[in-house]
Amino acid sequence: MSQSIATRLPITDLHCDLLVYLTDVPNSDMNKLEEIGCAVPALTQGNVKLQVMAIYSATDVGSTRYAELQRDMFRQLADSDNCLTAVTDVAKLREVMRQPGGTGMVAAIENAAGFCEELEPLENGFKRLEKMIEVCGRILYISFTHHTANRFGGGNASTTGITQDGKLLLDYLHGRRIAVDLSHTSDALAFDILTHVDRERLDIPLIASHSNFRAVWNHERNLPDELAQEIIRRKGLIGINFLRKFVHTEDPEALLRHIHYGLAHGAEDALSFGADYFYFSDEKDLSRYPFYYQEHAQAGNSYNYILSRLKEQLTPEQLQKLAYGNTQRFIEHLWRDA
Repeated sequence: MSQSIATRLPITDLHCDLLVYLTDVPNSDMNKLEEIGCAVPALTQGNVKLQVMAIYSATDVGSTRYAELQRDMFRQLADSDNCLTAVTDVAKLREVMRQPGGTGMVAAIENAAGFCEELEPLENGFKRLEKMIEVCGRILYISFTHHTANRFGGGNASTTGITQDGKLLLDYLHGRRIAVDLSHTSDALAFDILTHVDRERLDIPLIASHSNFRAVWNHERNLPDELAQEIIRRKGLIGINFLRKFVHTEDPEALLRHIHYGLAHGAEDALSFGADYFYFSDEKDLSRYPFYYQEHAQAGNSYNYILSRLKEQLTPEQLQKLAYGNTQRFIEHLWRDA
């Protein structure tokens, strides 16, 4: 496969924090390449045809208002005269995947605290979730937690499993065509989710939108083998994360090893990209710098760099699946007949 063909592949990405940047950072601008790796010009240059826009909240008082600002920003971007298009059905998805320019976008929720605070009735949270779906048109996936535990279960920095509210949220999502994202769960919460979904025979797809493989780099945010295999078995998605902290803190080549590891362990139809681009200039923890290796730092060249590095080892079909095919197939199946 030639370099030119690799660079022409359309790209889908399962996770970025552009909405947080636009609502939270003074003088933010969706075109500022120097401030965020998923700035709109970078998405265009990188041939990103579908970008999932996360609505993120920390678990804290005011989390729902913080999420509402991002919800409204998504709507503002969708309604403005720009190159971004809200994707809410299969027909629109296929249209943006074919179009020569522009980027489709769909919203997702990173932490259920974004629609339900810790001390309010759960029913209020469900009403707020419905409003979020109404305003955004679609919610592709929901992550129950972020780093810490909340009323629904344990985050990736905890050992807490699922709570009663977590089980009720799963019951609520049955048949709603919204995936549950396991990227920020504790291992205990992830396996409790699997158990409850199976026991109650719930129709809920499971993904890891921006996680790598723990066997390649031992970090709590990366998937243990058993969990990765469950996602694969259930025909979910695993979005490869570009953050140095989750790739390998000393070796950029490890990102390719994560992909090869996934392929060697049955993930050919699950692998996607989940680069996790966000604004970090206000980060005070110097140990986290650089947040990304240079070759992975910006959407304008990162995906194509990775695909070009893989083109001698992977078949054209494998490259196509990684670049966009797996994500497009997953969403078309999820939204079928809707």
